[in-house]
Amino acid sequence: MTKIVLVGAGSMQFGAGMLGDIFQSRVLEDAEIVLNDINGAAVERTRKMAQEYIEGRSLCQKVVVEHNLGVALKDAQFVVVSIEVGDRFAHWDMDWKIPQQYGIRQVFGENGGPGGLFHSLRIIPPILEICGKVMEYAPGATVFNFSNPMSRICTTVHRKYPELRFAGMCHEIASLERHLAPMLGVERSEIQYRAGGLNHFSVMTDVTYVRTGECAYGDVRERAPGYFGKMAGYSEFLRASRRSGTSIETEGWMEIDSGQIGDVRDWSDRWLFRDILERFGVLPITYDSHFGEYIGWAWDCADHQGILDFHTYYRRHLGAAVPEIKEELRERVVPIIEALLTGTSYEEPAVNISNAGFIRNLPEWISVEVPAMVGEGGIAGIAVDVPSGILGLLSNQIGVHDLTAEAVLNRSRDLVVQACLVDPIVTVSKTVPAMVDHMIAEHSPWLDYLE
Repeated sequence: MTKIVLVGAGSMQFGAGMLGDIFQSRVLEDAEIVLNDINGAAVERTRKMAQEYIEGRSLCQKVVVEHNLGVALKDAQFVVVSIEVGDRFAHWDMDWKIPQQYGIRQVFGENGGPGGLFHSLRIIPPILEICGKVMEYAPGATVFNFSNPMSRICTTVHRKYPELRFAGMCHEIASLERHLAPMLGVERSEIQYRAGGLNHFSVMTDVTYVRTGECAYGDVRERAPGYFGKMAGYSEFLRASRRSGTSIETEGWMEIDSGQIGDVRDWSDRWLFRDILERFGVLPITYDSHFGEYIGWAWDCADHQGILDFHTYYRRHLGAAVPEIKEELRERVVPIIEALLTGTSYEEPAVNISNAGFIRNLPEWISVEVPAMVGEGGIAGIAVDVPSGILGLLSNQIGVHDLTAEAVLNRSRDLVVQACLVDPIVTVSKTVPAMVDHMIAEHSPWLDYLE
């Protein structure tokens, strides 16, 4: 029997999604799934939904709730973490908008820039606490993290617990799955690709036609403007949602149904994306809202309407979505678990792990997003050839990630100030200490540990 612990399972979206992924797996037919969350009532709702599903389909998996994390983790083989602290969107709004009042022009506020810093400062301590429990009660377990800011979380966890088997997972890579084949006019099985960088700050490094072995990147560069330049983005999704009263599913690995979309703005949500493609010659794997969080000059060229509409749509969609268990694969954790259990090797498109020469010019301790071979030997990253221009942008994050980790581990307000001052997003200095103190106060009690 395989024991899997879902930490944060009180979130119906996360709980229902992961349970559906597990239930569709033949390898995990007899799995014991332990649900854990600090919200007892919420996690019990998830358990009830799961039990009704199991009984209705005569499945063999066992689902239980265990409020004590140590007890839940005992003898676990796999742990999946997806948590937030406090009111997610209220904190997100502050992360994004308060630094702007202090003269910091950040295009978003979730993963990069000062917004990503304060998000990290709130969420990393409880994740470190979870990881400490794993080391105590299930030291051999493999831990998968879904929480953001992904790369700063993973970097700090590996620094605190270097021996822990810990990998971050994000489905942003799915955009390549969705778009490359139709753009190139071939079946999905006829192309191979790789990408690398930091989470939400990654580019496609190579793409090949399987039949001939020829590089397809030239065709991508040629066809991308005509393909992405006319593609619907979140501004169009939001407009259609307001008109119809329903949401369009945009998350995961599935195709996006844009049949109800009418007129589309040129390069909707992708003005910065377009500039990266034109000036650096590589294809980003995410929209302006995420990619632009790491670039100081993104403010000048990003699609700000698209970013605002993304935030509005995302909030509306999550608020309106009705959690439902479906026996279909939506995330990438279960295939990795299956490969680790059976020893059947395959190449996983993107994992967030410590850099061990996978991306040149970046230190070994920083968490990078790269493809990996998964199987009997565990999760082994694959080196990718990131162009020098993109390496320059990635290198700007070295000090940011280092100081974020040190600020958390040393509980230091002064290191938070330094983390802001080394960030390429920050182009002011006098207002930074006051902004840091303001944010610490606003995010109480989550940041009270900073001295």
